[in-house]
Amino acid sequence: MATEADSTSQIWTVAEAKARLSHILRCAEEDGPQRIGTRRTFVVVPEHVWEQHTESDVSLGHWLIENMPRGYEFEPPERRSDRPIPFIDYATDAR
Repeated sequence: MATEADSTSQIWTVAEAKARLSHILRCAEEDGPQRIGTRRTFVVVPEHVWEQHTESDVSLGHWLIENMPRGYEFEPPERRSDRPIPFIDYATDAR
């Protein structure tokens, strides 16, 4: 298997990629990510590599609970309808 530096040495043009798609897919599997394009670059990687780098299906709330510092007592704010809205000025300026 090629090193990461070896796999970055080849950047395929879009025309080459269209003509040699099967070859590029094999190279992605055997040698690592394949770059296509010169002005706007795209990367072809095997699905198992993509899945390793995409975010998990854990919701933000669950992630925060699982990763909050231990030994810290957190008091959530009261849930009143009359509490002030933070950044209210920002919300009206953005319209």
